[in-house]
Amino acid sequence: MTSTTIKVSADLRDRLKQSASAHGRTLGEHLEALLEHEARSDRFARLRHQMAQTPPDERYDLEAESWQDDTAWS
Repeated sequence: MTSTTIKVSADLRDRLKQSASAHGRTLGEHLEALLEHEARSDRFARLRHQMAQTPPDERYDLEAESWQDDTAWS
């Protein structure tokens, strides 16, 4: 694996190092974990959006209504 240098403020570097240490990771491992977390959040946001755009299943709605019908239990 090759390494590279990225330019960040000293404050950000220190915060990243402190956070990495608190999680028992190297700075590189921590950056990888943060990136994976962000990617996962993006995937779930897309999924939530797609679910909101999906029309409800009409048959399911009719069945669910029958569950609420008091006469179904008599």
